Amino acid sequence: MDFFFIHLLNALLSAATLFLIAGGLSLIYGVMRIVNLAHGNIYAFGAYVTAWALGRLVAGTPTPVLYLALPAGAVGAALLGAVLEPTLLRPFYKRAEEYQLLVTFGLLMILGDVMHFVWGPYPLSASALWENSGSLSIAGNPYPNYNLVVIAIGGFAAAFLWAFVYKTRFGIVLRATSQNMRMASALGVNVNRIYVQAFTLGCFMAGLGGAIIVPAQSAVLDMGVDALVLSFIVVVIGGLGSLEGALVGALIVGVVREMGIAWFAEIELAVLYLMAAIVLLVRPAGLFGRAS
Repeated sequence: MDFFFIHLLNALLSAATLFLIAGGLSLIYGVMRIVNLAHGNIYAFGAYVTAWALGRLVAGTPTPVLYLALPAGAVGAALLGAVLEPTLLRPFYKRAEEYQLLVTFGLLMILGDVMHFVWGPYPLSASALWENSGSLSIAGNPYPNYNLVVIAIGGFAAAFLWAFVYKTRFGIVLRATSQNMRMASALGVNVNRIYVQAFTLGCFMAGLGGAIIVPAQSAVLDMGVDALVLSFIVVVIGGLGSLEGALVGALIVGVVREMGIAWFAEIELAVLYLMAAIVLLVRPAGLFGRAS
């Protein structure tokens, strides 16, 4: 039972990060109908910014101060999104989807080169926060306290995002814009402002995912592509554009990945792709998606 509990915590840890990435991706698509292929490197950008910010702090900095520097990557990713949406993406809203895919894929490549130029080709570590957080004992085995913090952040982010989208006036305007942009505009909604706010929030979520994972693992250049692949599996299973689907899909992928790591590591990714293929065959819009 203790062995099972540890694996359950690891699955929740993976699901927490995946939800932040996939939830941001679904939010952007749900409002703007753009499949943002650059989302993976926005996640990586958040990881690099947080690793850099934590690395600027001197040795012996109190742990609470380290936690205060943790959201730096999320804020940096949000600011990046606030600049990219009106300058680069907005001119392509009325064009065919192929142009949007090409521009976001190009942005994925550009962000990778920018991170390579600014931070170099080597991994950037920020393990001080993970080490200073200590651990607790589960069945005589130490389990990092920081992992529990990441799980709590993921749960809080899911609850906050649900309340923000479904229980606030801005959420009502956001959903109205996603359902009928022309009607919302005719009723006086500033659609451009809603778009930049939605894109900024989606980038904030991706950056937060990178920020909270980097103390436990180093920031590396290819981490964005790997995260993008997994987040697409999540949204295929849950339904692109659905926050509930992103949460359920992240939990499913987190559990299957942990089972794969523990029992069938050789076919872990194959099982995930197979699950996504089965969902596409049975429900092409995903478990919680709506067919257009």
